[in-house]
Amino acid sequence: MNYTEIAAELGITKGRITQIRTSAPPPERAFFGVGPVAVGIPRRYGFEEGRERSFFDAADTAAQAAMEATLGRLSLVSTKFAIEPDCEVVPEGDAVVICGPKSAPVARTLLAGDPYLDFLQAEDRWWITDSRDGRRFDSPYRRPDSTIQSDVGYFGRHVIGNRIVLHVAGIMSVGSLGVCQWIESNIAKLYDGNETHSISGVVHCDFDDNFAIVDTRLIAGPYLW
Repeated sequence: MNYTEIAAELGITKGRITQIRTSAPPPERAFFGVGPVAVGIPRRYGFEEGRERSFFDAADTAAQAAMEATLGRLSLVSTKFAIEPDCEVVPEGDAVVICGPKSAPVARTLLAGDPYLDFLQAEDRWWITDSRDGRRFDSPYRRPDSTIQSDVGYFGRHVIGNRIVLHVAGIMSVGSLGVCQWIESNIAKLYDGNETHSISGVVHCDFDDNFAIVDTRLIAGPYLW
């Protein structure tokens, strides 16, 4: 059935059919589920003037905002939540959990479901490990005496029953921001053909003196399970 025939059946113009078709959200919006999508970042604690205070890392906040912008572009409603340092439970419903294993145990809960990629602390720093080929990735910025303004980050899309939980974690928090920006640019390709699969990968990002992302690229994956 062509557009003219569809319009006649519905009692509207062919132009309106074209308008509906072009304004409809793209199929890759389902990469995040059906929404609303809760986007969480770690709540951190430190001392100021002798008193413990809570705060959010600036790069984590930027990653949360970047993910919310992607969700908004895809016509998905989003909400915010804070991940406490002792949080172990994955939130209900569709969610994006921006959190590494150093920040809260919920990251370990999610990583346990990925058969290929994991985080390891060794040699005084963190690594993302790839069990498929034995590679491991550290943050170039964290190497001793390094002047390389680069980091690496992980993403894992978990299909859990009828909902989606996307896990994002950088070695540094700027790595999480890099992952979020890479997903924004590559989500259509990442989703196409992988609709019902869990999927994960590792992203390398470069950043400037202000920790703004200037380049991203996939360095491992995407792996399906």
